[in-house]
Order: sequence, then structure tokens, then C-alpha cells
Amino acid sequence: MRVLDRLAREKGNTTLVVPSSVTAEGFYAKLGFKAVRDSYHGDERTIIMERAL
Repeated sequence: MRVLDRLAREKGNTTLVVPSSVTAEGFYAKLGFKAVRDSYHGDERTIIMERAL
């Protein structure tokens, strides 16, 4: 994740956004991501999470 943070900053990004499964939400939360909205693909729920760099 540190490498991704660095690369994103070098490219001028200020926020990282990840689509998370329900089971991975806790993993991303421990990395500082916050759930911002749900997205559905049919019946499958994806949690969109983001974190400021």
C-alpha cells in the first residue's frame, strides 16, 4: 500500500478509491479507508471506500 500511495501522489492524486467486497471492508478500514457509498451489480453489493493521501 505504501508503494501505491507514493505512485498516486507522484501522479498528483489526492485520494485513493477502492471497490471493496463486504468481507474486505474491515481490511480496508484498518488501512484508513472510509465507506462512502454502495454500488450494486445485480444483487452483488460493492462498498466504495476512499482515503485521502
